Amino acid sequence: MAEALKRRIGPVLLTAYGVGVMVGAGIYVLVGAVAAHAGIYAPLAFLLAGLIAAPSALSYSELSTRIPQAAGEAAYIEAGFGSRVLGVIVGLGIVAAGTVSAAAVLRGGAGYLTGVFDLPWDSVVIVLGGGLITVALVGVLESLALAALFTMIEIGGLAVVIWAGWSAPVSPDWAAPASLYFPGIGIAATLAFFAFIGFEDIVNMAEEVRNPTRTLPIAIIASLLITTLLYAGVTTAAVRAVPIDALALSDRPLALVYEAARGGNGRMLSLIAVVAALNGVLAQMVMAARVLYGLGQRGGVLGVFHHAHARFGTPVFATLLVGVCVIAAALTLPVADLAGVTSFILLIVFALVNGALIDLKRRTPSAPFRVPNWVPYLGLVLSVLALVVFGLAGQGL
Repeated sequence: MAEALKRRIGPVLLTAYGVGVMVGAGIYVLVGAVAAHAGIYAPLAFLLAGLIAAPSALSYSELSTRIPQAAGEAAYIEAGFGSRVLGVIVGLGIVAAGTVSAAAVLRGGAGYLTGVFDLPWDSVVIVLGGGLITVALVGVLESLALAALFTMIEIGGLAVVIWAGWSAPVSPDWAAPASLYFPGIGIAATLAFFAFIGFEDIVNMAEEVRNPTRTLPIAIIASLLITTLLYAGVTTAAVRAVPIDALALSDRPLALVYEAARGGNGRMLSLIAVVAALNGVLAQMVMAARVLYGLGQRGGVLGVFHHAHARFGTPVFATLLVGVCVIAAALTLPVADLAGVTSFILLIVFALVNGALIDLKRRTPSAPFRVPNWVPYLGLVLSVLALVVFGLAGQGL
């Protein structure tokens, strides 16, 4: 067994990976939940969620050039706070977040697929999960190439939604908008935050990226910008074409947008949603396995994971463990619980990561890529505020 990962990834493929994991994380099912709180102002909630994520994304961009390691957040926090134990705890938290996020999306994808075809749900979860584990084991370039293909299909589906929303008759809610309700928009933004999960996964590919100090910041910033614009366009189209109550009650809200414009049952968009789910699951599996690989470098019990296959260059043990846990969680836990846990863990991690960068910038100002000193402070404040709102809402998704 070889211990080194292979550097095979460039900026275009890495950006596609980031966009794919974010789009696959929930936009196909999340619009209804956000619209239930924000009404026709759901696009504002998504933009607000993007703004909450932006400072942390910039902090990740600088940290990824300071410490280009597969362990990502674990390495950043260990360096910033000088605590290996805290770094390992955070790293395991990231693995848990990636695993439960992948399980939530796998459940959603299986639900879309069984809604189109009469298939046993449990078997669909196992077969889809097993197939994605196989792809993740074969190689990172193959995994990300497939993810890039899925991403193009996802974006095509979202483009169809935008076209359908603007060609459909205007809904009564859009024609006679309610007044702004800021608490509802705030809660909606915390829900929308789940759809931005994924940009932080990019840093965990650091040891498989060519020229990481240049490629990582480009991919992080570009993927967040692309996704934010997509979400704003899609949600605007959705609330323009479909009454808010119908969006809020549907588990396939974007299919309703297509139906409002073209009629039928939105079967095509349901199938695209399955592709989006597969992309999200694959990306999270790949990320979580890399974090385990990076944590294994620290030795001890986790040392077993710091091995890559001699031929495929992938962390086999870590990938198998993550994949099996994803399938098990998808079979046993509700989507709402899975998504809520993911968002809560990541907001805590974002706060810690920003804190680590504050300390590192104070001690070592120079870095290959630098953001203004106020950025991590803003990221820390916004992450904590989002956690407060999340707690006050008393719910995940």
